[in-house]
Amino acid sequence: MSETNRGRPGWPVDSGPHGRSGDVARDTLLARAFVRLADTLASDFDVVDFLQTLSEDSVAILGAEAAGVMLADPRGGLRLIASSDERMRLLELFELQGEQGPCLDAFSSGRAIQASAADSLGRWPVFTPHASDAGFQMMCAVPLRVRTDVIGALNLFRGIDEPFTDAELDLAQAMAEVAAIGLIQERALRERGLLADQLQAALNSRVVIEQAKGMLAEYLTVTVDDAFTLLRHYARDHNRKLSELASDVAERKIPSAALARRPGQQP
Repeated sequence: MSETNRGRPGWPVDSGPHGRSGDVARDTLLARAFVRLADTLASDFDVVDFLQTLSEDSVAILGAEAAGVMLADPRGGLRLIASSDERMRLLELFELQGEQGPCLDAFSSGRAIQASAADSLGRWPVFTPHASDAGFQMMCAVPLRVRTDVIGALNLFRGIDEPFTDAELDLAQAMAEVAAIGLIQERALRERGLLADQLQAALNSRVVIEQAKGMLAEYLTVTVDDAFTLLRHYARDHNRKLSELASDVAERKIPSAALARRPGQQP
């Protein structure tokens, strides 16, 4: 079990087994991720899609098998907003229900948390067996914070018992902090009283998105993860907000079959 209270990273680069070409590839992914994290001032800014992208970028850049993001609600409790896949979403919901796990500890302490399944059994006796059963052996979480203001946490899980390196933890913390800055400074949140409204809207959107995912999965006979991928692709291909598209699908304003086709494909 390890905890660390990190400041701004010095941008260390872990060359790893891939040499310089691997560094360049990760640097490119990282640069694109930070551009996306800075894009919170668009008029059609969508909190759920923003944090979903953070989860997916974390998997691609940090060597995690799965990732997810929780935000604090107006009463200070954490709520699940985004997950890289369905397995992670269900595990994070259990983490909240059981009131124990790395994300909660990172949020309450304001520090990065990392532990293997073997080391964390004493600290999270209810959560850890479920994480192991889901195939995760290394668990990590970093706070979404701006200075001392912590507004959530980013979960990073691995299926192997291999700790995240110091460089990877620094990058994870940097990504989480940029995301937190973007959320706090987004123009709809400049008035402090609107933070609760924005979060509530995100929570409501998440409910509708889950409904749409379930409908698509059943109608198209695909997995829930594949249904979510279809939703996101359609939203981007048609320049739609993810939450609004999900609402149209749930209300049957858009037929499920339409989301199974990409632009240019025949019915």
